[in-house]
Amino acid sequence: MLVFAPLPRDADETRTPLTPSVVKKLVGEGLDVTVEPGLGAKSFISDQDFTDAGATLAGPGHHAWEDADIVVKVDAPTPEQVGRMREGAAVVGLLSPTLEHDVVRAAVGAKVSAVSLEFVPRTSRAQSMDVLSSQANLAGYKAVLLGANHCPKLMPMMITAAGTLSPGRVMVVGVGVAGLQAIATAKRLGAIVEAYDVRPATKEQVLSLGARFIELPNAGGGETEGGYAKEQTDEERAQQAELMAKHVTGSDVVVTTAAVFGKAPPVLIPADVVADMKPGSVIVDLAANEAHGRGNCELTQPGQIITTDNQVTIVGTTNLPGTLPVHASSVFANNVWALLETMIEQPEVDEESNAAPKQPSLKIDLDDDIHVGALITHAGQIVNDLVKDMIDPAPEQTSD
Repeated sequence: MLVFAPLPRDADETRTPLTPSVVKKLVGEGLDVTVEPGLGAKSFISDQDFTDAGATLAGPGHHAWEDADIVVKVDAPTPEQVGRMREGAAVVGLLSPTLEHDVVRAAVGAKVSAVSLEFVPRTSRAQSMDVLSSQANLAGYKAVLLGANHCPKLMPMMITAAGTLSPGRVMVVGVGVAGLQAIATAKRLGAIVEAYDVRPATKEQVLSLGARFIELPNAGGGETEGGYAKEQTDEERAQQAELMAKHVTGSDVVVTTAAVFGKAPPVLIPADVVADMKPGSVIVDLAANEAHGRGNCELTQPGQIITTDNQVTIVGTTNLPGTLPVHASSVFANNVWALLETMIEQPEVDEESNAAPKQPSLKIDLDDDIHVGALITHAGQIVNDLVKDMIDPAPEQTSD
């Protein structure tokens, strides 16, 4: 059974889906592991580190795509790469199936099981496999550091011989994993912190971190059964933005993290609110999304850091976890291992038989809620209802 980890499709991606420690675990389970040369370079993992752990480097003209039972990636493969995979194999990664429709179609055509880490259910049993949470945790931390770096003020209060310096004010919009880490980091830096989320149930979490919870009456919202924020109506979003405006304009740093799973991020900070912010204020938009071309702030330019005419800095840097590649790769690979461990079926040992021992095999369990939740395609079919509704079936080939 072969596990193959190729280079990322995005040349700017710094994370790796496997680390030497995880390679050792896979090899210990009786699997062969092949990695593409340079896989861990941007995470400060050398090829030698991988080979010392038991992996093999894919040589020139390799056929690892064709031979692999499981391909693991951080980002989505190309349709052509999926098309090279053998029937019954699996590709595991952040596949972005709601956007990468051609990849999904290629997996259907090749009868490859596409396992998208974004769709791992948020249940207690799946916590160790939750890539979105592990990466969001790092993003929330880095967002506050970026905000503090661009802010012309100190975060903590300081009493000096030259006078007392007032603390910075930080507002966090969206109290998921990233938001909670942003609150905790801002508090550690000594800032005055307040936070808001459409889910009233998050108030207790905010207060437990020493921040103030902003209560906006009749702002709508709520959460889904999976723990994600529900999509609001246009009227609810407009009301929320209006009620938040005074808190945004009174802050030195605003960190926005609001997202709706599988859809474009909601615009919560309109341009006219940015125009009323104090010169030197900073917005760090964690929802900045290049595929959708926007974030939570109307003026955010995904992938860029801009300064408005009234001297407000808007940070639209994407893939913040990738700016911390060592730890981002470590937790990502651990998440992958936790999932793969449930997909590796070990053969029963027959001590009386003289036959050569059987090898481990890939098992997609359609009775396992984690496998079913993360599966996008299987056995030549789109099996995820959300993705199925978004993708028109490829036209059938007809002959005269």
